[in-house]
Amino acid sequence: MAKDHKEDNGNLSTHLYKINRDRRMKLNGHQSFLVLFTGLSGAGKSTLANALEYRLHSQKIHTYVLDGDNIRKGINQNLGFSPEGRSENNRRIGEISKLFIDAGHVVLAAFICPYQKDRERIKQIVSDENYFEVFMNTRLEECERRDTKGLYKKARAGEITNMTGISAPYEMPEKPNLEITADQSVEESVELVFNLIKTRLKLL
Repeated sequence: MAKDHKEDNGNLSTHLYKINRDRRMKLNGHQSFLVLFTGLSGAGKSTLANALEYRLHSQKIHTYVLDGDNIRKGINQNLGFSPEGRSENNRRIGEISKLFIDAGHVVLAAFICPYQKDRERIKQIVSDENYFEVFMNTRLEECERRDTKGLYKKARAGEITNMTGISAPYEMPEKPNLEITADQSVEESVELVFNLIKTRLKLL
């Protein structure tokens, strides 16, 4: 019988490759880090991440957006929406982001990420200096009005369990780097996030 992977961790070693993050960032012409967009379903996380990526791409910034579509349908398709499943989902998001950061990319991650401890864990994985937290503070009533995926309607009808904001909690970020509300347009929001990260983009 094969050993559990945790038992083999003591046999792992780090190979020192000649091309490292610093050389990749120098080639790309900018620094790499993670911007985590957190908030309720329908808060506008993916919309803002997409718009910001377009702005950065036009300035030749290497980016990648992570969201439920390319994570939940792929590497995390085996995870559910229990508190434990959500925490593991977010842990993997942190590890994937760390790899993209090492590759020299600006990662734009749009996830509900409802628990403060999980957001802190992501920050620890990528390190403080590589982490920006943007709280999409859109009221539940507005998110339900939008209901872009029809999830709130199903949750209210009892067809979905563990729906954040309805039958599962969302813990408000304690100290986000930036807070965006529904009163701000997409264009205004992009400018706010860009102003937050523009200094960090520059090579040291």
